[in-house]
Amino acid sequence: MFLRECALLLIGLSAGGIIAAGVFAFLAMIGVFPRLMGRTRTGSHIFLYETAIILGGIAGNVMDLYEIPFPFGAAGSGIPFLGHAALGIFGVCSGIFVGCLVMSLAETLKALPVISRRIRLAVGLQYIILSVALGKLCGAVVYFVHGIGE
Repeated sequence: MFLRECALLLIGLSAGGIIAAGVFAFLAMIGVFPRLMGRTRTGSHIFLYETAIILGGIAGNVMDLYEIPFPFGAAGSGIPFLGHAALGIFGVCSGIFVGCLVMSLAETLKALPVISRRIRLAVGLQYIILSVALGKLCGAVVYFVHGIGE
């Protein structure tokens, strides 16, 4: 029984490591991290970026795997609004990351020039992108306000 558990642990950790390496290699390949460092002019802090990405991935996996509750806003804590604030900050940061990921992928695949040629758009592509993002934001707000996902 013990050997079986050890083998399952080894297989699970190996598979998870391979998947995580593939995801991070994909993100690095399409240029999400270098683009963020270039835009924010913080390229000299590469070690800090790498550490934050690794620790964030580990913390997220551990909290998901072991179902560790987020400590803010728990019943009887006296500060329930703090949990909502933390959730809002997490949501904004996740949205920014997903937006950067999508734009990096679109830029890598050269999708934006193709779209602008197809719809014969000479100027104003940024407004189309902004309107798509605002539409997604409105949809997410309606989704969460009305509790559709529950």
